Amino acid sequence: MKRRRGEIPLLMAMAYRIMIDDLHAQIEAEGGDPLRPAHGYTFKFLLDRDDATTVDLADHLGITKQAASKIVEELEQWGYVTRRPHPTDRRARALGLTPKGQEYVERANELRGRTEDRWAALIGSDRLDQIYEDLCALVDSAGGRTPPRPVW
Repeated sequence: MKRRRGEIPLLMAMAYRIMIDDLHAQIEAEGGDPLRPAHGYTFKFLLDRDDATTVDLADHLGITKQAASKIVEELEQWGYVTRRPHPTDRRARALGLTPKGQEYVERANELRGRTEDRWAALIGSDRLDQIYEDLCALVDSAGGRTPPRPVW
């Protein structure tokens, strides 16, 4: 198979999409809520934060405050996110993951790990380890790791 110039970034995007679609299909099959990728980015953003607001989330996701509010409302109704008084700003409400939200993050990590296991079975653990090292080098060369966020 001959590599065509410019094809690797597209293949990386396709592999990512396959993984996300597979993750959501597995969670849906388990009877989970109808979560979308934007919800996953929200969970990742809120991990280990105690002062994030809806405005912060909107900025991170690159969406309007109203759209972020809708995401927060959905996640709050499903029991994944909670709003509480902000620790330093009386006008704001801080967002946080509930225990159910934390469990979802752990489950998603487990399912992504299973995807890695399938990939390792397909191409070999050594090759997957090399891909990991190469991807880390690419990310680091671009200024390091930033929190994941969607590209709309």
